[in-house]
Amino acid sequence: MKERLQKILSEQGICSRRKAEEYIKEGAVKVNGITAILGESADPALDEITFFGKPLPAAGGQADKKIYIMLNKPRGYVTTLSDEAGRRTVLDLVRDIPERIYPVGRLDMHSEGLLLMTNDGELTNRLTHPSHKVYKTYLLNILYDNGCPGVPAETLLSRPMTIDGIRLAPAKCRRVTDLDDGCILTVSIREGKNRQIRRMCTQCGFTVRSLKRVAVGRLLLSDLPSGTYRYLTDEEVSYLKSL
Repeated sequence: MKERLQKILSEQGICSRRKAEEYIKEGAVKVNGITAILGESADPALDEITFFGKPLPAAGGQADKKIYIMLNKPRGYVTTLSDEAGRRTVLDLVRDIPERIYPVGRLDMHSEGLLLMTNDGELTNRLTHPSHKVYKTYLLNILYDNGCPGVPAETLLSRPMTIDGIRLAPAKCRRVTDLDDGCILTVSIREGKNRQIRRMCTQCGFTVRSLKRVAVGRLLLSDLPSGTYRYLTDEEVSYLKSL
């Protein structure tokens, strides 16, 4: 039976449906040797579907077991499955996992910290959907571009802001410590717009020196060493699914 390609990729545990649409647009998916277009359907039992040149398992084949991990992403890695510029990707850090997994959401190349990875397409769809409002918390080190502001940095960053014409929900901010030329804060946001915290800081006159995600909802990065990962506990997986 024919189904939309993005649904097939998601059910195979390749990526979320939204991410699959991006890969199809990029030309990463082929059906019977022909580059697919968005909106195209195929029959996994009859058609040969390839993703980045690798064939998908035929319908009825043994599906990979579901994998859920937490990675402490270092700076300098991109959260994509491949990179045309040859930059290191987060997949380089999980090469010893035999199942094919992918990142849930993103962290930009210069940011670090907690990144969830899985092959559960349904869970990824829920966690990355715009209606998903779980708070993500970051440890933020900023430099004051124009000297110490008259209003505390945490107050400025927690005010309502607009990015790309869209009004953001106010961030939750807490000062951790003062520095000679800036400060360290924790910032919690619910949206996941591209480089959101960095763009918020630019609006407030701050330069980001470092940005590290330390929590997703109740899931904490804690003392997981940079560049390493751990499997989520059953309780943690149940918590994510409850969201």
